[in-house]
Amino acid sequence: MIKTRIQKIALLGVIGALALALSAAESFLMPDVAILPPGAKPGLSNIVTMFAASCVSWAAAIYIVIIKAVFALVTRGVTAFLMSLTGGILSALVMIILLKFRKDSISFIGIGILSALMHNFGQLLVSFFMTGTSAVMGYAPFLILFGALTGFVTGSILKIIIPAIEKAVKK
Repeated sequence: MIKTRIQKIALLGVIGALALALSAAESFLMPDVAILPPGAKPGLSNIVTMFAASCVSWAAAIYIVIIKAVFALVTRGVTAFLMSLTGGILSALVMIILLKFRKDSISFIGIGILSALMHNFGQLLVSFFMTGTSAVMGYAPFLILFGALTGFVTGSILKIIIPAIEKAVKK
């Protein structure tokens, strides 16, 4: 797919910008709803991370996670940075492991769900360490449900767009 280092750098720039745009758009799409955990977002930028892990490299996926975390730091502060970085790294590691070792036995939907759940787990860990109380674990059932739903959506979207991207690249 990618032939030269310059093409890879250009692709990383484009998908990095796309991840940031999707992350920013999520803030406008998700109003604070009482039944959702605070700060719950659909994780649309994880589509870009999964694409990077699947079609570029594991390092590209980590790059996307870091750039999204720095964006969270600049736009929403240290807590958002720590949650984004921890959740993103755990999520990306799951993506990378599943794509490397189980690619033929698990779909993008399964990977989307498992990586969303790991992202939420990372956020709970950060919340636990920042507050020093296990009360934050009360959010776990909501995050599991929301993560499974959003992971299904992001995995489904990637499943649809990967063939289109591959077709466009071959032209």
